[in-house]
Amino acid sequence: MIERTEYLNRLIAFKDKNLIKVITGIRRCGKSTIFKIYQQYLLSVGVQQSQIININFEDIKYEYLTDYKVLYDEISKKLIPDKKNYIFLDEVQHVKNFEKAVDSLYIKDNTDIYITGSNAFFLSSELATLLSGRYVEISMLPLSFKEFASAIDGDNNDRKFSLYLQEGGFPYMLNLSDEQSKRDYLEGIYNTIVLKDIVQRKKISDVTTLENIIKFMFDNVGNLTSPKKISNTLTSYGRKISSPTVESYLRALSDSFILNKINRYDISGKQLLKTQCKYYVTDLGLQRFLLNNSKSNIGHNIENVVCLELKRRGFKVYIGKLGDLEVDFIAENDGERYYYQVAQTVNNSETLSRELTPLNKIKDHNPKFIITMDILPKTSYNGIKHINIVDWLLDK
Repeated sequence: MIERTEYLNRLIAFKDKNLIKVITGIRRCGKSTIFKIYQQYLLSVGVQQSQIININFEDIKYEYLTDYKVLYDEISKKLIPDKKNYIFLDEVQHVKNFEKAVDSLYIKDNTDIYITGSNAFFLSSELATLLSGRYVEISMLPLSFKEFASAIDGDNNDRKFSLYLQEGGFPYMLNLSDEQSKRDYLEGIYNTIVLKDIVQRKKISDVTTLENIIKFMFDNVGNLTSPKKISNTLTSYGRKISSPTVESYLRALSDSFILNKINRYDISGKQLLKTQCKYYVTDLGLQRFLLNNSKSNIGHNIENVVCLELKRRGFKVYIGKLGDLEVDFIAENDGERYYYQVAQTVNNSETLSRELTPLNKIKDHNPKFIITMDILPKTSYNGIKHINIVDWLLDK
């Protein structure tokens, strides 16, 4: 079992705090596992097994608890009056009106509540209103490269990174050895997300069109796009669909955490832009499975990895616009800002110049970086640091 230290430490930091801990993330990214790891931690610091109540609503034996009143009554019976009770509700979106049960348990003095969900629907406006100020969200992603590399024998990190680009970061993939088993596993995840988290919830009848949009988005990672552009492109392929429908489907894909929407920011105008954005996939293995193509755009894929890593490190991430130029990522956290350009290689002087130009035109003095797969000693161009992506990913 891979120790997801980053997430474990966040849970430990919030232990016994008067907040509901909400872990969100794509299916099979490790939410249930981090519950197990955290429960082991609780036992190691003196919490008794009887103080831990753990329910996974994907287990059919808990189907009778999907009525929120029954759920509340059953948990209330198990609470130990004179001790803190740690309540874990996994994939709680299966319980209709679950927030009512959670809120009623929350107001008790001796409860500490942890819940997970695989789509953003369960953090809808209704839930946010009811539990406003009472919960903290911990967004979980599949394995980082550092976690992935730590689970594989050997010390050739460049080889491990090439494997990571192909297979992605779903933890269970590390237990599968042959290509067919991996494809079957990814297909299961994909079908569950599409059919259960999107089609059923959004009541989509035209599944083929939805899948066309998913394939289009997976094939256009890192490209500026908009609902209208997607609508026009698919219509030109003979797959007519309106912009509002595309927008609705994109929202559903983001809500299921299969895609990550990154908005643009005008660096000169100092404002977010409403037109065009980029989308990045949450797992590159899922992308490779769906497109059935191992020869994907490596440059865009490492850009995808950098985007997710910045989010994993707690940054708010934007695409930078500077006149007609573009900065791949602006990363902000706690009042600090960083600029990143990402490329497969800048060994060619023309490519290096292209990547440096927008960074050199930024007038502020915030740190600027170029991240590539180039093997090189520490290099700097007028204060812009050039770093190897594997070194950067392992540096934290």
